[in-house]
Amino acid sequence: MSELIDRALADASDTKVAIVGEGVLEQVAPAFKRLFGDAPAIVVGDERTMDVAGNAVVDYLRAGGVTVLDPYVFPGDPELYAKYENCEVLRDALRDLPGNAVAVGAGSLNDIVKRASWELGRQYLQVGTAASMDGYTAFGGSIAYNGFKNTLECDAPAGSISDVKIMAAAPPAMTASGYGDLLGKIPAGADWLIADALGIETIDPGVWDLVQGPLRASLARPDALASGDVSACGELAEGLVMSGLAMQAHKSSRPASGAEHQFSHVWEMEGHGVDFKPRRLSHGFKVAVGSVAMAALYELLLDTDVAGLATASAVASWPTREAMEEHVRALHPNPALIDETLKQQLAKWLPADQLAARVETLKAAWPGLKPRLDAQLLPASELQSMLRKAGAPAHPSDIGLDWDRFRQTYLRAGHIRKRYTALDTLAELGLLDKLVDQLFAPDGFWGRQRP
Repeated sequence: MSELIDRALADASDTKVAIVGEGVLEQVAPAFKRLFGDAPAIVVGDERTMDVAGNAVVDYLRAGGVTVLDPYVFPGDPELYAKYENCEVLRDALRDLPGNAVAVGAGSLNDIVKRASWELGRQYLQVGTAASMDGYTAFGGSIAYNGFKNTLECDAPAGSISDVKIMAAAPPAMTASGYGDLLGKIPAGADWLIADALGIETIDPGVWDLVQGPLRASLARPDALASGDVSACGELAEGLVMSGLAMQAHKSSRPASGAEHQFSHVWEMEGHGVDFKPRRLSHGFKVAVGSVAMAALYELLLDTDVAGLATASAVASWPTREAMEEHVRALHPNPALIDETLKQQLAKWLPADQLAARVETLKAAWPGLKPRLDAQLLPASELQSMLRKAGAPAHPSDIGLDWDRFRQTYLRAGHIRKRYTALDTLAELGLLDKLVDQLFAPDGFWGRQRP
């Protein structure tokens, strides 16, 4: 895997050093000096991550001859959240200090340091404390801005260190969260295959291989992950780092994010799981449920004779732009989010003649596309089994979702991003409502699992 990481670094625009292994925390000083020379270091963590690794990072840096300024430490309670206000707080705290930040923590802390450093025009070094998500080495930060969770522009870290011994000792829920996030690359890859076949977003083969190449191996040992196995955690961490480097190389989250993430983002923007106990409901847990949701929907799509569908019927059921706006407003009642949601969805709307051409393109491509989708995807029931072995949620009730709200997410998730996914395909074919009804029918995938 180290060879894959080295190859990925060759194409990375920002990250020059990525170290994954057992006991590699002690390499933080030479990595920092290689990246930033004699500049001072400002370790940034929260009270929890400073105990786990931050204090050791300070000691290793000083022992290695790096000047270390006083760390910036966020409170450990309440749990740190990646909202823009926290980015502003950190940016203002670092503004008059020389040197470069060293982010010691997991996803939220990394995104906060990433954005704050970018606004200051500085690079930073990232030290992960849990294999909990794929954004450590990614371009952009997943940050809540005015209540709307989106990927804000910011450079990836100049360096990344993942000590898998430390990560394996993280709370099991954090490792399970990383597993859920990585598993989402399976349906995300299928979404990219469709977008590529329709000429909407072409697949970059090199970037595709960075994510999809090691994916199945990184997901292969969920039971070992749940038991805290260090080698299994290393495989997971490497898969997550590779996904982040792929997003960096592509300057987009497309290689690692599709409709399954849109499910998660809907719930995040609405504040679902903020008060979840014993800790805030993680991004990866929501992606896990979204991944099962999309895998189940894909099974119905693959059972559909797409090549034999009537284009005229799809066009007849397609709403006008005005009707689309009304539809989106009806499904997204939160006034704080509706303007951005409309902006994202209407960016994908097509007039009838262009829709007809797209449907014809899909029908012509389907005989070659369907086998590729079959090879990419796994059955929803198999994903559920893998997630449960890893200790991750696999059913909406596992994350406290109301049944009707979960069903509505199928109809709403595609609206919040202009990214094209299978949700858009089914909407354009006039099949989304019909297939969702089938999923929730008494003999459907979700109907059989109704609480």
